[in-house]
Amino acid sequence: MIDELLRPLEYGFFRNGLAVATLAGALCGTVGVYVVLKGMSYIGHGLSHAIFGGFAASALLGVNFLLGAGAWGVASALMINGVTRRRVIGADAAIGVVTTASFALGLALVGLFGTTGRSFDAALFGSILGVSGGDVAVVAAVAVTTGGLIFVRFRALLFTTFDPDVADVSGVNTARVDAVLMVALAGSILATMQVLGVTLVAATLVIPPTVARMLTDSFSRTLLLSTGIGATCGFVGMNLSYHLDVQSGPAIVLVGATVFALTFVITGAPGRRRAGVVGAPISAVRPGG
Repeated sequence: MIDELLRPLEYGFFRNGLAVATLAGALCGTVGVYVVLKGMSYIGHGLSHAIFGGFAASALLGVNFLLGAGAWGVASALMINGVTRRRVIGADAAIGVVTTASFALGLALVGLFGTTGRSFDAALFGSILGVSGGDVAVVAAVAVTTGGLIFVRFRALLFTTFDPDVADVSGVNTARVDAVLMVALAGSILATMQVLGVTLVAATLVIPPTVARMLTDSFSRTLLLSTGIGATCGFVGMNLSYHLDVQSGPAIVLVGATVFALTFVITGAPGRRRAGVVGAPISAVRPGG
C-alpha cells in the first residue's frame, strides 16, 4: 500500500508537479485571504481568464509565456484597479468587462491561428505533465516574493483591507497598496496556471480563506490557516490526480471543496457566522492575532 502511494515520486515530472501544486496552493491561500476579505472573490476568476488572453497572444507571437501573459495579466489587474478606484463603474462590472473581453480575445486568437508550445487544454484545466524544474523555480520565487511583501507591508495591507477610507486619511497610500496587491494576485495566477488551469485558479483563491475564516475570527490565524490549507489541498489533490488519472486542477479543487463541506458541517452556525455566511460583517473578523 505504502509502496503504491510512493511510486509516483519515482518520476521527475510528478515530483515537479507535486512541488508546484503545494507551493501554488500555499500562495493562492495566502493572497486569497485579502481577496476574500475585500469582497472581491470574483476577481480571481476574472484575472485568470484575462491572463488566458495573454497566453494565446504570446503563443501566437512567439513571445515567452511568462513575459507575454504576465504583462497582459498585470496590465489587466492595474486597469481594473484604476477603474474601480475612480468609481466610474462598480468593481464587479469592471472585472467583467476587462477580463471577459480578454478571455474572448484569447479564444478568438486560438480559433483563428491555433497555438503552439504549451497545451491549450493544460492552460485551461491544468496538467502535471508539462511542469518543469523551471516552473518550480518560478512558483517558488513568486511565493517567496509575495510572502516577503506581506511581511514588510503587513499593517498597510491589513488597514487597507478592513477600512480603506480611514487608512487613506491616516496617511496610508491605499492606491499603491491596492495596486501592489493586484500585481501580486496576477503573478500568483500566472505562476500557478500550468498546474491549476485558468478555469480553476479562482477556487484555490477562495476556498482556503473561506475555510480558515470558519475556523477562527483572528486575522493572523486566518492567514496562516489559509496558507496551510491551500498547501495541503495542493499536495493531496496532486497525488489523487495521479492515482485516479484525472487532471491536476480538478483534483485539487475537489479536495478543497471536500474540506470546505466538512468544515461547514463540523463548525456549524458559529463557523458560518465567522465566514460571513449568515450575515456577519467582515469587520467582525478581528485584525489582531
